[in-house]
Amino acid sequence: MRKEKYEFPLEEYISSKEFKKIKRFSRDKETPFLIVDLEKIRVMYDQIVEHMSFVKIYYAVKANPMDEVITTLKDKGSSFDVATIYEVDQLLRLEVEPGRISYGNTIKKEKDIAYAYERGIRLFVTDCESDLRKLARNAPGSRVFFRVLTESDGADWPLSRKFGAHPDIIYKLILKSHALGLEPYGLSFHVGSQQRDIGQWDNAISKCKYLFTAAAEKGIHLRMINLGGGFPAKYLSPANELETYAHEIYRFLYEDFGEELPEIIIEPGRSLTADAGIIVSEVVMVSKKAKFNQYRWVYLDIGKFGGLIETLDECIKYPIYCEKKGCAEEVILAGPTCDSMDILYEDHKYTFPHTLKEGNRVYIFTTGAYTQSYCSVAFNGFPPLKAYVL
Repeated sequence: MRKEKYEFPLEEYISSKEFKKIKRFSRDKETPFLIVDLEKIRVMYDQIVEHMSFVKIYYAVKANPMDEVITTLKDKGSSFDVATIYEVDQLLRLEVEPGRISYGNTIKKEKDIAYAYERGIRLFVTDCESDLRKLARNAPGSRVFFRVLTESDGADWPLSRKFGAHPDIIYKLILKSHALGLEPYGLSFHVGSQQRDIGQWDNAISKCKYLFTAAAEKGIHLRMINLGGGFPAKYLSPANELETYAHEIYRFLYEDFGEELPEIIIEPGRSLTADAGIIVSEVVMVSKKAKFNQYRWVYLDIGKFGGLIETLDECIKYPIYCEKKGCAEEVILAGPTCDSMDILYEDHKYTFPHTLKEGNRVYIFTTGAYTQSYCSVAFNGFPPLKAYVL
């Protein structure tokens, strides 16, 4: 469907000077590929430190595990949240001290707990008795924190249901951990990734206050709250600025805990790295399904299986730009594989110039998180998404 002249707010995502640098850098490279600007990650880290001086940062390695990203954040002073022993090995290889590592996955094998403990990890999360007993057997004396079940209303990428337990279960685990020789250290929750409703932190912190009080009545004094992630990146749908999140979250904490705040941890991933990444892709094919169908299909050389899995159910809407001129035209975007699920956006129509054709390049912004780390190894024979550091 033709509209007015095609326009894209490029300056909202990248300066013209930076974009020219991206084009020069990518000119001779085969698409698709990801470009990561480490300086933007440093700037974002500094902004978190500035606005959330009351927290300790544990970067969620799964968001973007590139060695260069890990090293950059290590040098900035970050600690790290890991999901597997493979991420533990990577951090140790990059000379991250074990004391700066939290094993933040509630789902872990007994042998993996032992492996992490042998390598010096002493901070673990849990949310069920089975896992707690595995920790007691294989990580004796370790500090444990307990993940509280929360809702993810308002999040673009919900993380509820699979992780965490109701406060009544958590209360029993706190008491049992003490009896098993572990140190009941604190609580954690995650309100969902790209969470737009700041009030979700208020609800979760209130649950933590209740559990702190209940445990204290039994002589167990919890000392830490892990607020998880959920802080925003700059996708198509607007979100509040980090400063607003920081101000409101501190207010919620102060209302429940007063001047004597417990140790506060956050696990940012998307908010640290997403805005630092740009995927460069090429149009493979443009077609129509019927003579009078009003929408053209645009097929890119990257899709769900190449790193854009978060377009599942059109949850994350990336800003996508091309340099062609012409009348604005709504299209359906799809990936290159032979799987019919590999459609990126069909309900939400993206707008491109009507002159867009095969071989043109498009630039997908805010792709520094959960793209390369999500891509398949060789579906349809396509290699994993290449990544370069700017």
